[in-house]
Amino acid sequence: MPPKNPRLAVDEKGSRSRSRSRSRSPGRKAKKVVVEAPPAASKVSALPPSLKQDVSTKKYQVKDNDILMLPSSDFQLLALLTVVAIGIRLFRIYQPTSVVFDEVHFGGFATKYIKGKFFMDVHPPLAKMLITLAGWLAGFDGSFDFKEIGKDYLGPGVPYVAMRMLPAVLGIMVVPIMFLTLKAAGCSTASAFLGAGFIIFENGLLTQSRLILLDSPLVSFTAATALAWTSFLNIHEQGISRAFSPNWWFWLTMTGLGLGATVSVKWVGLFTIAWVGSLTILQLWLLLGDTKNITPRLWFKHFFARVFCLIIVPVVFYMSMFVIHFMLLRNPGEGDGFMSSEFQATLNSKGMHSVPADVAFGSRVSIRHHNTQGGYLHSHNHMYPTGSKQQQITLYPHKDENNIWTVENQTNPVGGEGISGFDAISPPVWVEDGALIRLYHAPTDRRLHSHDVRPPVTEAEWQNEVSAYGYKGFEGDANDVFRVEIIKHLSEGSEAKRRLRTIQTKFKLVHTMTGCVLFSHKVKLPDWGYEQQEVTCAKGATLPNSVWYVEQNEHPQLGEDAERVNYRNPGFFGKFWELNKVMWRTNAGLVESHAWDSRPSSWPILKRGINFWGKEHRQVYLIGNPVIWWSSTAAIVIYAMFKAFAVLRWQRGYNDYSVNNFRRFDFEIGVAVLGWAFHYFPFYLMQRQLFLHHYFPALYFAIIALCQVFDFITARIATLKLREKPIAGWTLAVVFLAFSIAAFGLYAPLAYGNTWTKGECRRVKLFDSWDWDCNTFHNTYEEYNVIMSPNESAIKSSNPPLQASSSSSAPEEAVTNKPAEEPVVVKKDPIQAADAGEVVSSEERIEYRDQDGNLLDEEQVRALEGKVEFHTRYETRIRLLDEFGNEISEESAVPVADQGVAGPLVDGSNPETVLKGAEKDAQDEVRPRGVDVDTESREVVSESAASPASEGVNTETT
Repeated sequence: MPPKNPRLAVDEKGSRSRSRSRSRSPGRKAKKVVVEAPPAASKVSALPPSLKQDVSTKKYQVKDNDILMLPSSDFQLLALLTVVAIGIRLFRIYQPTSVVFDEVHFGGFATKYIKGKFFMDVHPPLAKMLITLAGWLAGFDGSFDFKEIGKDYLGPGVPYVAMRMLPAVLGIMVVPIMFLTLKAAGCSTASAFLGAGFIIFENGLLTQSRLILLDSPLVSFTAATALAWTSFLNIHEQGISRAFSPNWWFWLTMTGLGLGATVSVKWVGLFTIAWVGSLTILQLWLLLGDTKNITPRLWFKHFFARVFCLIIVPVVFYMSMFVIHFMLLRNPGEGDGFMSSEFQATLNSKGMHSVPADVAFGSRVSIRHHNTQGGYLHSHNHMYPTGSKQQQITLYPHKDENNIWTVENQTNPVGGEGISGFDAISPPVWVEDGALIRLYHAPTDRRLHSHDVRPPVTEAEWQNEVSAYGYKGFEGDANDVFRVEIIKHLSEGSEAKRRLRTIQTKFKLVHTMTGCVLFSHKVKLPDWGYEQQEVTCAKGATLPNSVWYVEQNEHPQLGEDAERVNYRNPGFFGKFWELNKVMWRTNAGLVESHAWDSRPSSWPILKRGINFWGKEHRQVYLIGNPVIWWSSTAAIVIYAMFKAFAVLRWQRGYNDYSVNNFRRFDFEIGVAVLGWAFHYFPFYLMQRQLFLHHYFPALYFAIIALCQVFDFITARIATLKLREKPIAGWTLAVVFLAFSIAAFGLYAPLAYGNTWTKGECRRVKLFDSWDWDCNTFHNTYEEYNVIMSPNESAIKSSNPPLQASSSSSAPEEAVTNKPAEEPVVVKKDPIQAADAGEVVSSEERIEYRDQDGNLLDEEQVRALEGKVEFHTRYETRIRLLDEFGNEISEESAVPVADQGVAGPLVDGSNPETVLKGAEKDAQDEVRPRGVDVDTESREVVSESAASPASEGVNTETT
């Protein structure tokens, strides 16, 4: 119904007061519309009621679109559509038989869940846990690591099909959900049939639902939420008498559960919450204005019912997923470095016993960095290769005996007893704010040291090198002295603000000779520093990176009766809040460019897709069905044009909103377009990596809008004269769907990873921005029937395609398949060999491929010379040819051994070449530095992770 406004106030005759006060345009005929006012219940609807106008009586009747009351023919059609969806989604779900794109991450998460190793991911845990459950039920033990695209599943016996079945089943469920949603919105069966068919034959949704990915669960839960909300609106439109009925409560609660499930898969679910929330606010606003039927008490009842079902239920559901998440991930893992020390202490083997609270001179302490994932101040018996060439000081993420330092006064105790003299001082002398100290590294007999020398990596004028300097018996020098400055606002308790206390006191260490401050940041040292984190002494250092605290503390004078402290247990709520903050910061920080990313402006027009996988002359490339994609975008544009036209006419005083179909078209399709807008436009505000699959939830709402436009054209607008001919609507629906199926078939090989030919590929490649590589495929289908030898199959590279660096338009590296030695040729008598079907010769050739595995021609190679670095990868491929150059099958070829020739064709290649090639593939994976194979860096490995460099590392380090 139109908003409450004097311009839209309808009198009993249906004319508006504003129109009466305005003179009529000369070319505009007077038109009197006599329509009875709709029931009072419709005035309180947040959306226009699904009204059915009786033409004979000119009265409005409320239509109940309860999906549980559909005729049996609709359920039979729904069952048929679901069966078709099962066939389409599960067809050859076993291929590819190797890791595809982001299966690297989400399969890897299943491994970590089963092993209980904590990881940090930017997405909530629901879908990942469901995939893990599917794999675990199928017998997956977590022994496969999913580390690389193209890594084989069959050899290790990974139940990857069962893990892919979870997204596939959820993808299948979207089909009946779409059908029922359109029926709940009041659409005809033909329109609902069309919408379900669009979901079945949408290539992009198909591709995502056949792999171990999160987008199929996301779309499925988004669709379920839309169904529940539409069904709730249908009951709400029946009037206030239906409020608080069992069905009313059921659909409202299911909407809340759907919201919780959606946001528990990806934070894109927040957009679904915004969609439902905005419509809920509109409902409550209109209810508030119905003073005739809604009392304040009843209005608050509506308000609190929605608060409970649409806020409390989703929040509880979301938090419960993290309860399970924390229960499963009890052990330290690659992601715990992103969490606070308090969080890490809750993991097995990361916790510690309570330690003495006060730090005294002579205490053996470990000192942690407060900001960058809490690494330990560390040294080991390795020297800097440049600068002072003194012993390295680093930040190391694991507990280790080389993290232990003894706190000394600036002078040794009286009596010449050296470092051990502090142990005998009784009572011990506390280290207070402003104290001058030295830190003695007992494992190497050197002290923490700084001087006016540039660091080996960060060669900035405002940073000095920090090293370990001295030898056993050396009393040290002035460059070993640091001043303790307690940071009072970060320290806990009055005592911790006055003197050094374990865990509770946060402090800076100021070098007395140069005034610089002990500092660390996320810069990693090269291989000579074992990729551990750099420690420097910075002048004017920022506070977060120059803050430290003591974790371990031991002193002979501090016995069992000494006051002890430990990390505060954050509890579930503390861990939940901290993890979500880290997820948010990490998600926002994914701003680096990616080889296959795209921006939101390109999504509605399907400008480009994503290369998922390429191997054995096949390819999986995510691309949508252009017929469905562009038609749904056209529906959005049609509604936008209609809305602009309607507002313009409303401003000019026309009475269009008194027409039932006009009003319904505006509001019913407007709801779907609003859902599309909430799931699309927020991406323009994001600077992070974005990909085509981020558009899928918006695409779902666009398809709903398309089907509703179709429904109005074929079943509602009387002037088109199709409403009285249902067969016309069905015919148009079947024809429309047939075009979609034809387009689906053209691009299906990219979704399934099927065989294809270069010619067919090029014929359907409409735009250059559709950047899959047609050269990947064979020229004819017969070439796919050539059987490779077992050795060749074993040697074929399974490395993922390389990705281009964002800093250059040209690929950062290219790969060439180059032979290891001169071509080996085995010759026989040509005529005899041809008659016998024997192999006449073998040859080797060089192929140049880019970072995505695409074959480069000579012109492209010449263009890249001098711009990229070429790496060699040995790979053996077999083509069996007779004397006339014709390919022959392996079965018809006589083995070389039987020909009496001890040559390379016994195993398909020269044995030395095979050995070198296999070693090369196993050891020298080629990948540009700084470029990962993931799309969103969903699994985040701690930046503090480093290689061990100490002899005294514990089992955790190794």
